[in-house]
Amino acid sequence: MKTKHLALGVGGAVGALVAWKLLSRAETVDWHTVADKVIHAENSHFVEIDGATVHFQEFGDRNNPTLLLIHGFTASAYVWKTVAPPLADEGFHVVAVDLIGFGYSDKPSWFDYKITSQARMIARFMDRLGIGRATVVGSSYGGAVALTLALDYAERVEKLVLVDAVINDEATNHPIMKLAKIPGVGELLTPFLIDSKRFMKIRMQGTLAPANHHLITKDRIESIIRPLHAKDGHNAVLQAGRNWDASRIERDVHLINQPTLIIWGEEDTVIPIHNGETLYNSILNSRLVVLKNCGHVPQEEKPELFVNLVSGFSHERKGKIETSEDEEMRLEI
Repeated sequence: MKTKHLALGVGGAVGALVAWKLLSRAETVDWHTVADKVIHAENSHFVEIDGATVHFQEFGDRNNPTLLLIHGFTASAYVWKTVAPPLADEGFHVVAVDLIGFGYSDKPSWFDYKITSQARMIARFMDRLGIGRATVVGSSYGGAVALTLALDYAERVEKLVLVDAVINDEATNHPIMKLAKIPGVGELLTPFLIDSKRFMKIRMQGTLAPANHHLITKDRIESIIRPLHAKDGHNAVLQAGRNWDASRIERDVHLINQPTLIIWGEEDTVIPIHNGETLYNSILNSRLVVLKNCGHVPQEEKPELFVNLVSGFSHERKGKIETSEDEEMRLEI
């Protein structure tokens, strides 16, 4: 009897905690209350795309060639904070966009959160900004969006830079992703995980190479959690995971003709390097660069090298890059 009462008590406490968490959430994050905490907020702008407000940060002269930067799953323009200004200094018009449902873009319940829909939004975003063609740089999940853009709107992509890019649905085999797909379970689990600084720190430890764990700071953790810390952010992450649709990329990637630079961290355990090798073997005009002592986010782990690689590739008329004996990388020709 005591055990039964204890179980009921624990169950009631857990139920109360879940109810409190779900009911106490803000509906959305108000930009005006957090803008002073957002790095490069002075470069932030907002545009309307098909009924949704899209946030982006802009650097450099609009008359220069455009580099369009697309972040990964649960991330935002924040991941480009270190490399965007120096890329602009290299003579580019740099635009770092927040995908629908992430960062400080709207997170509408009516959006389907498919990769194909994100790519369509990017094409219309380019229309809105008057960008005809751009070198599109996609990181992780953003790499899947960039690849889909190149497949479905080829005329908009001058060159591609793929950074530890998603090309299939392998990432959805992660136990947490599987749990989140279960109706009801995902709705209960997602708010606790997304808002957990401890969970985010553990996740970062698996994302960055051990040599770069010094980058896991309180500010970085809070900057990633902040734009998703509300009901609409939780729902967006959940729906994006449930509607992950990247399998066609691996099947169709051989159709891409644009000059492509593939950058991969040698120690990436999130999207293993065999995916980069698949891209290299499938895209005719491509180059694979593997960075040593680097995990899933080279733009943060090796920013100077990243800027040199991307600027060199983007400035080259035919999209070539020079080989190097740099001790930080090895090249697959």
